[in-house]
Amino acid sequence: MGRVWVIVVAAGAGRRFGGAKQYEALARRRVLDWSLDAARAVADGVVVVVAPDRVGDDEPAADAVVAGAGTRSGSVRAGLAAVPDDAGVIVVHDGARPLAGADLFAAVVDAVQGGADAAVPGVPVDDTLRARAGGVVDRDGLVAVQTPQAFRAAALRGAHAGGGEATDDASLVEAAGGKVVVVDGSPTNLKITRSSDLAVAEALLRAR
Repeated sequence: MGRVWVIVVAAGAGRRFGGAKQYEALARRRVLDWSLDAARAVADGVVVVVAPDRVGDDEPAADAVVAGAGTRSGSVRAGLAAVPDDAGVIVVHDGARPLAGADLFAAVVDAVQGGADAAVPGVPVDDTLRARAGGVVDRDGLVAVQTPQAFRAAALRGAHAGGGEATDDASLVEAAGGKVVVVDGSPTNLKITRSSDLAVAEALLRAR
């Protein structure tokens, strides 16, 4: 299917966190460094998407550093533009998910190489879900979706060609008629959203 490239999206301002969380220290490294290392385990190439004022930063773990856009989908499209045409599989990962292991990257890539247009990690929903308008939502069959998400390159490029916006790329691929499969995610693959998440992530890293 051609080479595997990973786009690591790290252009967010981290408003809920109070700053650019992907550059915070985690076990003597940056949050972003952990994400880039995991990406390298499966990738022939890595593109990191950063805020425009960080494009000049040295990122030795990346093959290309590009400026992001005002939305997540726009930032992914900026990363796509830097991925070579001979890439067969493209993985998109959030730079603020430092605990995604190489095995999770491999699982989504394997699913796409096995015939899916997209593969996403999902974990069961443990909490009771309630609609704001009232009533409990049946959680059976629901999963919380994570990154890394892998895609057949043509499917991802085609889904983004219309300039659509979504909270994740698999939604765009599915809306374009693509086949999305769910692989087992990891309950420890947390996304750094608040400052307290750094302490949890550090504890999880120590437990590895």
